[in-house]
Amino acid sequence: MRRSSRFRFVLLAAVIGVIILVGSTGLAQTTPPPGSPPAAEAQPKNVNPFSIVLENWKDFVFFIILGCSIAGVTLIVQGFIKTRATVMIPDTSTDHIRELIGQKQFKELIEFTEADPSFVSKSINAALKRAPSFQAMKEAMETSIGEQTAESFRRIEYLNIIGNLGPLLGLLGTVIGMINSFENMRLSGGQADPKVLAGGISQALTHTMLGLLLALPCLASFGILRTMVDRLTVRGALIAEELLLMVRPAEAKPAAVAAARPAVPSPVPGPGVRKPVPVPAPAPAQG
Repeated sequence: MRRSSRFRFVLLAAVIGVIILVGSTGLAQTTPPPGSPPAAEAQPKNVNPFSIVLENWKDFVFFIILGCSIAGVTLIVQGFIKTRATVMIPDTSTDHIRELIGQKQFKELIEFTEADPSFVSKSINAALKRAPSFQAMKEAMETSIGEQTAESFRRIEYLNIIGNLGPLLGLLGTVIGMINSFENMRLSGGQADPKVLAGGISQALTHTMLGLLLALPCLASFGILRTMVDRLTVRGALIAEELLLMVRPAEAKPAAVAAARPAVPSPVPGPGVRKPVPVPAPAPAQG
C-alpha cells in the first residue's frame, strides 16, 4: 500500500514537472535570441501554445480557468494525502482497540474512539453508544459507515465538478473570441487583415486548450481517488464489523447456551407407579 501511494505521488510530480518544463520552453521561445533577423523577416516556425497563453492572459475567462486550476490542484493534493490507509484506517488505532477489548476496558475504549478520527474508531464509537442492544449497535455502526463513506466521496466530488466545467469554460472563451474576430471583420467592411483575424481565432482556441488542460488532470484524479475511497471504506467496514463482534454484549449468550445444552430426558415412572392407560374413544352410535 505504501509503495502504491509513493508511486502515485511520483507520477503526479512527474506530470506537474512536464507541464512546468513545457511552459518554460514556451517562455524561452517568446524571446528571440540576440542577432536574429527582425520579426517581419523571421522564418515561420512552430509556436508553443503556452507562449500564446502568456500573450493573451488579459481575459476574464482566463482568470476563471486559472482559479479553477488552483482549486483543482489543491483538491488533488489533499485527496491523495487524506485518502490513504495510514490516515483512514491506521494499524495503530486498530491494534489499540483490539487491546482494549481484550482487556475489557470498555470505558477507556469509548474515550479512545471518541477522540480518534480514524474510520474504524468512529464506526465503533457509534455502536458503543447504543449498547447493550446488539441489533441497535449494528444499525448505528452501519449508519456511521455510510455517513463516513458519503463524506469521503463528497470531498472528492468537487474534482468531478471542476473537470466537467473545464471544457465548458474553454468553449465559452472560444465563442467570445470568435464573436470578437467576426465583429472586427464586420467593422472593417469585410476587408480585415488576415493576420489580425488569425490572431483572434488563435486567441479563441487557446481557451479551449486551457479548458481541456483543466479537465484532464481533475477527471483522472477523481477516477483514481474514487477507486481508492471505495476500497478503503470497504476494508474499514470489514474491520469495524470484526471488532463489533468482539464487544458483542451477553444478551444472546443464554439462548446460545440453551441451544448447546443437551435435552433432559423425561422421568421414568417407578415400579410402583402405574402408567396411565389410554381410554379408547367411544364408538359412534349406529342409527
